[in-house]
Amino acid sequence: MRKLALVGRPNVGKSTLFNRLVGRRSAIVADDPGTTRDRREGAGRLADLEFTVVDTAGWEEAKGAALEARMRRQTEQAVKDADAVLFLIDARAGVTPLDKSFAQWLRAHARKTVTVANKCEGRDGVAGVAEAFGLGLGEPVPLSAEHGLGLADLRDALAPLIIGVAAAGDADEPDPHAAPVEVPEGEDADWEGGPEEPPDRPLQLAIVGRPNVGKSTLLNRLLGEDRVLTGPEAGITRDAIAVDWRFDGRRIRLIDTAGLRRRANVFERLETLSARDTLEAVRFAEVVVLAIDAGQMLEKQDLAIARMVVDEGRALVIAVNKIDALSRGDAKAQAASWRKLRDRLQASLAQVKGVPIVGLSAQSGRGVDKLMPAVMKIHALWNRRIPTAAFNRWLAAMVERNPPPLVDGRRIRIRYGAQVKTRPPTFALFVSKPAALPESYTRYLVNGLRDDFDLPGVPIRVVMRKPKNPYAGAED
Repeated sequence: MRKLALVGRPNVGKSTLFNRLVGRRSAIVADDPGTTRDRREGAGRLADLEFTVVDTAGWEEAKGAALEARMRRQTEQAVKDADAVLFLIDARAGVTPLDKSFAQWLRAHARKTVTVANKCEGRDGVAGVAEAFGLGLGEPVPLSAEHGLGLADLRDALAPLIIGVAAAGDADEPDPHAAPVEVPEGEDADWEGGPEEPPDRPLQLAIVGRPNVGKSTLLNRLLGEDRVLTGPEAGITRDAIAVDWRFDGRRIRLIDTAGLRRRANVFERLETLSARDTLEAVRFAEVVVLAIDAGQMLEKQDLAIARMVVDEGRALVIAVNKIDALSRGDAKAQAASWRKLRDRLQASLAQVKGVPIVGLSAQSGRGVDKLMPAVMKIHALWNRRIPTAAFNRWLAAMVERNPPPLVDGRRIRIRYGAQVKTRPPTFALFVSKPAALPESYTRYLVNGLRDDFDLPGVPIRVVMRKPKNPYAGAED
């Protein structure tokens, strides 16, 4: 499938056009210049044309190690990888010296460039469209990405680049952007089976954590390339960036996310949008890697993020990054740090006892090879299904060992149960008085499930239901 890169100076509407082409509000859009920093890809469609569209950071004339220079290198890489480039200018502002400089660079480096004069709603953009002819990149396409005007002209300009180049088998490939499919709860659910996962469906793996703990560095280390921006500045990542990858032949969809701070410390609208994007990535993930700083073992915000992941029912792996700093200390200090981590997990995340912990250094690569095996193992447990017969034998033994309490002089009866879905493992128990069964007894059953069926580290959900009365509605 053809790959189209959207490029231009800051604040010309690249992300707005990206969202228009992919058909949803995927990229963060704000009035602040430089909102987009990383390359973001999506499946684009325009009438009958299908392609991969890449949103990029605004072009800046910066060099060296500055953040703007690193953003520019990401844009240059996007142009290099693209089959064609959509070069956006702001028609209301006209052609600027930065536009001319970028156009000169594109004439030398881009395979095929289509100039798009954006923000052409009304009469203010007429002069800008005329100026765009002077860029030497062919006839500009007048467009308003925000209002959807001029898309037919853009389709005609793109058609020669798109039609006839898609491989015959592309239409049969699974959509990597599709949300995970879950088995619906209910008494009519197929307890023994359920819908099978598509054979080559990518595993959705999100990397989350506080700002500046090394999430983007870890993603780049796994990919073996500088795919996303990194640096000493906190809060570089703003959008949730998804990248397709393979590990041992298995398709993985890696998602880098913006750092999450305490809600009380978030005041700017842009950071609020970034946090919302991160939360959305967690909801659609299957496994979440929580990156924490080895120098600050499991701070309060780390625990808050971990609880949020568990509450969403996602499988959790904790990656203790920057362990090189620990190795420089004495052995007693190292042991105390790891003990602090395990103690806080035991006290604050008892509901997912046994969460895998991997110590690594994303910067040097030390220990990174242990991360993906831990991810694959917890993912398999998260998809675990227990046969109904085995579950009910176990349930009978648990009830016999520790019967439910008495309510109004009568003992609560747990008649039977079954696993109603996976991802995470969810069990339904049919109880004579569901509302009266204490939470402590539910924890007793969950801990037994975890120990007896070897389900460490994954969220386990138990729902109570009242059996149907077979005589209800019967005639006397």
